[in-house]
Amino acid sequence: MIRVKATVKGEPDTKSFTTIFDYDDKVFFASAISVREKIRRGFKINVNEALIVYCEYVVNSVRDKKKDNVIQKEAAQILVPDNVMIGVPETLQSIKFQAEVDNKFRKVVIRKPILTTGYMFTGS
Repeated sequence: MIRVKATVKGEPDTKSFTTIFDYDDKVFFASAISVREKIRRGFKINVNEALIVYCEYVVNSVRDKKKDNVIQKEAAQILVPDNVMIGVPETLQSIKFQAEVDNKFRKVVIRKPILTTGYMFTGS
Protein backbone atom coordinates (compact mmCIF):
# COMPACT_ATOMS: atom_id res chain seq x y z
CA MET A 1 0.00 0.00 0.00
CA ILE A 2 1.19 3.48 -0.87
CA ARG A 3 0.14 6.53 1.11
CA VAL A 4 1.64 9.87 0.22
CA LYS A 5 0.63 13.31 1.35
CA ALA A 6 2.03 15.98 -0.97
CA THR A 7 1.92 19.63 0.04
CA VAL A 8 2.64 21.99 -2.85
CA LYS A 9 3.80 25.58 -2.59
CA GLY A 10 4.27 27.78 -5.61
CA GLU A 11 5.15 31.34 -6.35
CA PRO A 12 3.40 33.97 -4.20
CA ASP A 13 0.54 34.39 -6.67
CA THR A 14 -0.34 30.68 -6.66
CA LYS A 15 -2.41 28.94 -4.02
CA SER A 16 -0.81 26.18 -1.95
CA PHE A 17 -2.60 22.84 -1.83
CA THR A 18 -2.31 19.33 -0.42
CA THR A 19 -3.08 16.09 -2.22
CA ILE A 20 -3.23 12.64 -0.70
CA PHE A 21 -2.39 9.55 -2.73
CA ASP A 22 -3.72 6.38 -1.06
CA TYR A 23 -3.51 3.49 -3.51
CA ASP A 24 -2.42 -0.07 -3.91
CA ASP A 25 0.76 -0.40 -5.98
CA LYS A 26 -1.00 -1.54 -9.16
CA VAL A 27 -3.36 1.46 -9.41
CA PHE A 28 -0.71 3.96 -8.37
CA PHE A 29 1.88 2.84 -10.91
CA ALA A 30 -0.74 2.47 -13.67
CA SER A 31 -1.57 6.15 -13.20
CA ALA A 32 2.10 7.12 -13.44
CA ILE A 33 2.57 4.99 -16.57
CA SER A 34 -0.43 6.70 -18.18
CA VAL A 35 1.08 10.15 -17.53
CA ARG A 36 4.50 9.08 -18.81
CA GLU A 37 2.88 7.77 -22.00
CA LYS A 38 1.20 11.14 -22.49
CA ILE A 39 4.61 12.85 -22.21
CA ARG A 40 6.17 10.32 -24.60
CA ARG A 41 3.52 11.15 -27.18
CA GLY A 42 4.41 14.86 -26.93
CA PHE A 43 1.45 16.08 -24.89
CA LYS A 44 1.99 18.61 -22.13
CA ILE A 45 0.87 17.57 -18.66
CA ASN A 46 -0.93 19.59 -16.00
CA VAL A 47 -0.03 20.18 -12.34
CA ASN A 48 -1.80 17.07 -11.03
CA GLU A 49 -0.17 14.83 -13.62
CA ALA A 50 3.27 16.31 -12.87
CA LEU A 51 2.64 15.68 -9.20
CA ILE A 52 1.92 12.00 -9.95
CA VAL A 53 5.26 11.76 -11.77
CA TYR A 54 7.14 13.23 -8.79
CA CYS A 55 5.17 11.11 -6.35
CA GLU A 56 6.12 7.97 -8.29
CA TYR A 57 9.75 9.08 -8.16
CA VAL A 58 9.61 9.64 -4.39
CA VAL A 59 7.97 6.25 -3.79
CA ASN A 60 10.67 4.49 -5.83
CA SER A 61 13.38 6.51 -4.11
CA VAL A 62 12.07 5.58 -0.65
CA ARG A 63 12.08 1.92 -1.69
CA ASP A 64 15.64 2.31 -3.01
CA LYS A 65 16.71 4.09 0.23
CA LYS A 66 18.11 7.09 -1.64
CA LYS A 67 19.44 10.02 0.36
CA ASP A 68 17.62 13.35 0.32
CA ASN A 69 20.34 15.19 -1.62
CA VAL A 70 20.27 12.51 -4.34
CA ILE A 71 16.47 12.72 -4.55
CA GLN A 72 16.63 16.52 -4.92
CA LYS A 73 19.30 16.36 -7.62
CA GLU A 74 17.58 13.63 -9.64
CA ALA A 75 14.13 15.24 -9.31
CA ALA A 76 15.36 18.27 -11.23
CA GLN A 77 16.01 16.01 -14.24
CA ILE A 78 12.58 14.34 -14.42
CA LEU A 79 10.51 17.02 -16.18
CA VAL A 80 11.44 20.05 -18.24
CA PRO A 81 9.25 23.05 -19.09
CA ASP A 82 8.47 21.57 -22.52
CA ASN A 83 6.78 18.59 -20.80
CA VAL A 84 4.29 20.70 -18.85
CA MET A 85 1.53 23.24 -19.41
CA ILE A 86 2.10 26.93 -18.78
CA GLY A 87 2.12 27.73 -15.06
CA VAL A 88 3.15 24.27 -13.85
CA PRO A 89 6.78 25.21 -13.00
CA GLU A 90 5.53 28.27 -11.11
CA THR A 91 2.98 26.20 -9.18
CA LEU A 92 5.42 23.42 -8.25
CA GLN A 93 8.14 25.46 -6.57
CA SER A 94 8.28 23.22 -3.51
CA ILE A 95 6.72 19.82 -2.88
CA LYS A 96 6.80 18.34 0.61
CA PHE A 97 6.10 14.60 0.59
CA GLN A 98 5.13 12.58 3.64
CA ALA A 99 5.35 9.06 2.29
CA GLU A 100 4.41 5.74 3.83
CA VAL A 101 5.69 3.01 1.56
CA ASP A 102 5.89 -0.65 2.56
CA ASN A 103 5.24 0.34 6.19
CA LYS A 104 8.18 2.79 6.17
CA PHE A 105 7.58 6.51 6.75
CA ARG A 106 9.72 9.23 5.24
CA LYS A 107 9.55 12.97 4.67
CA VAL A 108 11.10 14.39 1.51
CA VAL A 109 11.11 17.94 0.16
CA ILE A 110 11.79 18.70 -3.50
CA ARG A 111 12.48 22.34 -4.28
CA LYS A 112 12.19 23.76 -7.81
CA PRO A 113 11.71 20.37 -9.47
CA ILE A 114 11.20 21.89 -12.92
CA LEU A 115 14.20 24.03 -13.72
CA THR A 116 13.13 27.16 -15.51
CA THR A 117 16.49 28.47 -16.69
CA GLY A 118 15.83 29.86 -20.13
CA TYR A 119 12.09 29.17 -19.73
CA MET A 120 10.09 31.83 -21.48
CA PHE A 121 6.55 32.04 -22.77
CA THR A 122 6.45 32.68 -26.47
CA GLY A 123 3.02 33.26 -27.91
CA SER A 124 2.33 32.22 -31.48
